[in-house]
Amino acid sequence: MTDSTTRTAVAAVALVAAAAVAAAVGYLLFVWLPDDSLARLLGVLLTLAAVAAALKFAGSTLSSRFADYTVAEVAVEGPITRDGSGGGVPPSPGSPGADDVIDQIERADDDPNAEALLVKLNTPGGQIVPSEDIRLAAERFDGPTIGYATDTCASGGYAIAVGCDELWAREGSVVGSIGVIGSRPNVHELAERLGVSYEQFTAGEYKDAGLPLKEVSPDERAYLQGIVDDYYDQFVAQVAEGRDMDEAAVRDTEARVFLGTEAYDRGLVDGLGDREAVLDRVEERIGTDAVVEEFTPQRGLMTRLRGGASAVAYALGAGAASRLAGGESGSGVDVRFRR
Repeated sequence: MTDSTTRTAVAAVALVAAAAVAAAVGYLLFVWLPDDSLARLLGVLLTLAAVAAALKFAGSTLSSRFADYTVAEVAVEGPITRDGSGGGVPPSPGSPGADDVIDQIERADDDPNAEALLVKLNTPGGQIVPSEDIRLAAERFDGPTIGYATDTCASGGYAIAVGCDELWAREGSVVGSIGVIGSRPNVHELAERLGVSYEQFTAGEYKDAGLPLKEVSPDERAYLQGIVDDYYDQFVAQVAEGRDMDEAAVRDTEARVFLGTEAYDRGLVDGLGDREAVLDRVEERIGTDAVVEEFTPQRGLMTRLRGGASAVAYALGAGAASRLAGGESGSGVDVRFRR
């Protein structure tokens, strides 16, 4: 009998034993001791609940104790947002949000079986602070952390990558876009033609800077550009530190994207290869076989149901709403890492 078969058999026996003990204790407390039929019915239900709780607890404990994986994999895919919505009107259902990704990384860090962390990156970028939070979580992982780009690792995705010990890419991967973009819709001329006037009561000279119903003044434009420039300076400094590059070399990329081969030549990635090559590198780092376990968001039933309802609502309403909104929406300036 192989070690894997033995572990599976032991885990199965342990689960059955846990369920049996919970059922026996529950029956004794909730069914056998009470006298009336209503209490007995309630006792049966409570017994079933106790069995389910025992199975869940035993399952989570055993899965950690008898797991045979050595590497945790976390994916960052699609636009990076705090809650995982793709943005727009209505909000589009997207991949796991930054908070979910951070939770996955932290669970991997607490898992004694996860000797290394793989961060799969296929994203054009997104919101600045959520990207930064994922990067910091990757940096905190206690063990080798290797990012690998599949199709695209740009902007906010690259900001996350610099938090990894190494970054790998395919030869045809799109990598880079070390820059920041700030955008604002301006509809004040349309509002004037429609007879709509802008009147707002604010305290503070720049409180309404960037609102779409008013023309931006030179001072406001300089103020908003200064915010974007500050974010850019931070981004450049993080890349220079994380990739051990000179800041001038980072700025010389001029926020362009590069195919994997040129990104490698510029020092933006550490290696080129497919997933198997990346796993070979992980094995070199940890000194044992790289057996990967994908960590996914822990979501309850109601969360999954809400996600399904959101997907249906988006499918029904996205077409009309996108025409009404004319693309990106919202007041003020949208500043983010984005390719």
